[in-house]
Amino acid sequence: MRRAIEIAAAVRTTTSPNPWVGCVLSTGHEGATQPPGGPHAERVALTAAGDQARGATLYTTLEPCSHHGRTTPCVDAIVEAGVARVVIGFEDPDPQVAGRGIEQLREAGIEVDVGVCADEVRRQLAPYLKHRSTGRPWVVVKLAASLDGRTAAPDGTSQWITGDEARADAHRLRAESDAVLVGAGTVRADDPSLTVRHVEGPDPLRVVLGHAPDDAKVQPALELTGDLGEVLDLLGSKGVLQLLVEGGASVVHDFHAAGLVDRYVLYLAPALFGGDDGRGLFAGAGAPTIADIWRGRIVAVDQLGDDVKIELEGR
Repeated sequence: MRRAIEIAAAVRTTTSPNPWVGCVLSTGHEGATQPPGGPHAERVALTAAGDQARGATLYTTLEPCSHHGRTTPCVDAIVEAGVARVVIGFEDPDPQVAGRGIEQLREAGIEVDVGVCADEVRRQLAPYLKHRSTGRPWVVVKLAASLDGRTAAPDGTSQWITGDEARADAHRLRAESDAVLVGAGTVRADDPSLTVRHVEGPDPLRVVLGHAPDDAKVQPALELTGDLGEVLDLLGSKGVLQLLVEGGASVVHDFHAAGLVDRYVLYLAPALFGGDDGRGLFAGAGAPTIADIWRGRIVAVDQLGDDVKIELEGR
């Protein structure tokens, strides 16, 4: 199953809005979900195995689909191939699947085990699982600051706080996201392009809260206003599984204050502004007392060159 998870990670940026799934047969044949319209991981592995799949065990990170979409059901392919046992990492919450794949496999006389490496698969597929469960994207807030928590000098200058490796990692995060969102104030102040440049990967849908100038680098962009929950509902309806919120400080504050953030990714540079007049990570009212501060859990810490990357989620 861990090998299937590795295979799934390799197609993270190419399968959306379908889940990035990996599959391994006990014969040694492997497969990963192809871009939309292409075969799913199970079919790729079964095709590679051919007749050797008969009597084999199939390991897949997500419950095989049991409905007709752009492709025919993977359950049918597994049954037709004569697979004897299927080991599944996580049950698919998609209403079109949601246990039906498991049920149909068992009805066909195939032994099925569910929940192997479930926590690892759940973390890997978190954006897909949330989208299929709620209709909204997984929201990632990206932040970069000095060690004393400042994002810019008093005169507004901020490039570059972090180094090359951290910036490349942030572009990887963009490539993994279906959409990237900033406020119109950030567009006017920094004129970002919000494209993927430092790594290989697709450019996300660019979303601006408010109106961006017609000649801004971010154009063409989807311009939205209104309640943030409604913004997430709209993006979810467009197939956005992961939304990356990049700023500015007021927009980040509003998502945080509304409790809409699933993961915070914070890049810290070994730099100190050395005063209290630099710009902070958030702009807006914070917790009024220590009892009201947001407390989450650190899920990952990595060193990227001279910088440190910290990832946080709610408890």
